[in-house]
Amino acid sequence: MTEIKPHSSHWGAFEAVVEAGRLVAARPFARDPFPGSLLDSVPDAVHSQARIDQPYVRAGWLKGGRRGSERGGDAFVPVPWDQAIRLVAEETARIRAEHGHASILGGSYGWSSAGRYHHARTQLHRFLGLGGGFTAQVTNYSYGAGMTLMPHILGTNEVIQGPVTDWVAIWQTARLMLCFGGLPLKNGLVTSGGAGGHEYVPLMKAAVEAGVRFVNISPFRGDTAAFMGAEWVPIRPNSDAAMMLAMAHVILEAGREDRDFLARCATGFDRFADYVRGIPDGKPKTPEWAEALTDIPAVTIRRLALEAAGAPTMLTATWSIQRAENGEQPWWALTALAAMLGGIGKPGQGIAFGYGSMNGMGTPRHEVPSVGGVPVRNPCGAYIPVSRITELLERPGEILQYNGRDLKLPDTRMIWWAGGNPFHHHQDLGRLLRGWNRADTVVVQEPWWTPVARHADIVLPATTTLERNDIASASRDRFIRAMHQAIPPVGQARNDADMLADIADALGYRAAFTEQRDEMAWLQHLYGLWRRACGTQGIEVPDFAAFWDQGFVEIPPPATPYTQFAEFRADPDANPLNTPSGKVEIYSETIAGFGYEEVPGHPVWRAPREWLGSDLAQRFPLHMLSFQPFTRLHGQLDTGRVAAANRVQGREPILMHPDDAAARGLADGQVVRVFNDRGAIAAGLRVTDELRRGVVAMATGAWWNPARAGATEAPCLHGNANVLTQDVPTSRLGQGSAAQSCLVQIEAWPGDPPPVTVHAPPPGATQPGATAAP
Repeated sequence: MTEIKPHSSHWGAFEAVVEAGRLVAARPFARDPFPGSLLDSVPDAVHSQARIDQPYVRAGWLKGGRRGSERGGDAFVPVPWDQAIRLVAEETARIRAEHGHASILGGSYGWSSAGRYHHARTQLHRFLGLGGGFTAQVTNYSYGAGMTLMPHILGTNEVIQGPVTDWVAIWQTARLMLCFGGLPLKNGLVTSGGAGGHEYVPLMKAAVEAGVRFVNISPFRGDTAAFMGAEWVPIRPNSDAAMMLAMAHVILEAGREDRDFLARCATGFDRFADYVRGIPDGKPKTPEWAEALTDIPAVTIRRLALEAAGAPTMLTATWSIQRAENGEQPWWALTALAAMLGGIGKPGQGIAFGYGSMNGMGTPRHEVPSVGGVPVRNPCGAYIPVSRITELLERPGEILQYNGRDLKLPDTRMIWWAGGNPFHHHQDLGRLLRGWNRADTVVVQEPWWTPVARHADIVLPATTTLERNDIASASRDRFIRAMHQAIPPVGQARNDADMLADIADALGYRAAFTEQRDEMAWLQHLYGLWRRACGTQGIEVPDFAAFWDQGFVEIPPPATPYTQFAEFRADPDANPLNTPSGKVEIYSETIAGFGYEEVPGHPVWRAPREWLGSDLAQRFPLHMLSFQPFTRLHGQLDTGRVAAANRVQGREPILMHPDDAAARGLADGQVVRVFNDRGAIAAGLRVTDELRRGVVAMATGAWWNPARAGATEAPCLHGNANVLTQDVPTSRLGQGSAAQSCLVQIEAWPGDPPPVTVHAPPPGATQPGATAAP
């Protein structure tokens, strides 16, 4: 008998097709205009051999191995659930009593479930907060530097997260769109919280048909689709700020800046203009100056600047642009350039970040809230920027400067992770593991034997979304989707809420954690809160029973296009920005007051320590860019067929220009060794002229597979790019990830590469349904 259940995921809403208690297909939601292929991998992931079948404890931890243990190389010992609950509760109580609440890192950065109730990080943080508190993580890996910067200069993060000026407004008015980092189609496959409609591609096609001209300013031609007919400007990585400053110089010299907008709606322009003219440092930021840094001809920079000044223009940059050393600078410089052009707040013009970074950015929709999760409070108050986890572990008691604050780093004794994989997201994985091993205890809730589970002490098997009920909701999507449980839990897996409720019971606060609601009661409660919020905005939605029966709610699209900052532009006195001046802060007195040498009060050019213009390029002459994959979401679905079909001899592909390959005697399809001083990985070579010379690129998310388990220096056989990326902050202001500032060298892999083993259970563990060895 075949059963069909409504469901959803970050890669799209779907119908779960179930036969004999097994998921056999994920059929796209009928209302989705452009569903992707990632749904094909969902059954593979749910029934993967990498599923964790029952609770496990690391053998060395059971013998007393705590702080300083080498995690990842030990065998695991299966234990029953009641013992696992007791061990976790006792260790949590011990660490709180001996070292304080801040000694527990409530990790769990990651996308986890699209469901709002069973969102693993939210559930864990609620549990830890009710127990007394924990050290939290703020910002994110995607745009952490930008989300710290933008409130200072535009007064909001909506310019990054949405709602941004929608595509309808763009195609109706704009004639030119300058895209730093391009508009990659692959990023339109995913939406945090799930998507009932992948509208990214249809909306871009409509803009092309309306006559909008696109310019792709990126080292990779493939960052815009062929149907867009975009001009390709193959810029040197990490030099975007230099090009933007040179464009500002052109506009200044031509007298094309919008003096009225700058006077009414911006502050600090004159100080920035002096810098652009070279008055403080004797270096005018001319196109000729920028050509030496960007490899873009001065004539091209000058032409693009004057074209932008002469036509309705939208400026945009991907989130990836700021994931580099000094990553705040290009976003700040682009904002200054948009202010000079005077397009901010004009229909379809101005600036926004992330059109090419995720589905839903620029999708027309009513601004109603998404369905919320369970409430979280952290009485401890301790936190770090998310990408500074290694420094937290390495530097207990020391000060970390962040956004004008001095954060004292606690002594981390317990790491508790649920719903994410730091051994995907973080940089310099060998260094991370050395810091990770300083903790007394690592607890991980996870459905699969991902690298973070393999480097844990206590592993609690979690259900996938298909094994529980939930509600999918995203702030960038018009659909709210019911997620019906489709299959029974695999093995002994339990949902995060239930396992945490039992641990809370052992610690004496079960009632506070559950509020005496079970799963369905929580779903009705959260939906009811959302329904009332919609009602306050005049939007009527069905009650929970009707929603659950139908499987979705659709919010109708708005009748008129949306342009961000329109009210501010029309009357900046009546509608000020949430900045100290109420205006666009081209010069920020607040940031200048922090005293960070690397981030003065206005946008500047600062060369990264690691880029093609540095001395290190003599040893490592290739700039490696690491991008979001089109075959999975971060590390999710790595066990699926879509990811498998893209590999080269079982390894993650790396893209290289034909001339760079020929200079090294390398051929397409060959397994290569990619290396620098931080480590080495195996990768499968793909030769393409879509990439500029001197640059290589590979997707992140391949599960980390060290040649020797637990070894911090062993090469990764699978091709995890973050073995090679440097773990340094963008600056003291944003403390964001700088993964895109990375130099490498490539050579042929010596001999036959060892097999990839990371998708099989580790020693001591069994596959779901298998019998443990005697």
